[in-house]
Amino acid sequence: MAKTSLIQRELKRAQLVEKYAAKYAELKAAANDAKKSDEERYAARLALQQLPRNAYPTRQRNRCGITGRPRGTFRKFGLGRNMIRDLAFKGDIPGIVKASW
Repeated sequence: MAKTSLIQRELKRAQLVEKYAAKYAELKAAANDAKKSDEERYAARLALQQLPRNAYPTRQRNRCGITGRPRGTFRKFGLGRNMIRDLAFKGDIPGIVKASW
């Protein structure tokens, strides 16, 4: 089980990303738009740097929904590999069965 402080940190980051998502997308598009002048693109990059560091979506980390484990998580389920294994053996995940051949 991950420390609750780390889980809460990720939740806080997710809220910040959601809060600044529209502004981030607008500035990112302006900075990458080749039709705009160099000064406008430079100003957009400076404005991007003024956003809070945790407002960047790349700083988010996928974590297991049950244990909070940061590595080995499957996006499809939102769970860590060991939790998927345990739940699949119990039959709690529909459509997942143990392979045997």
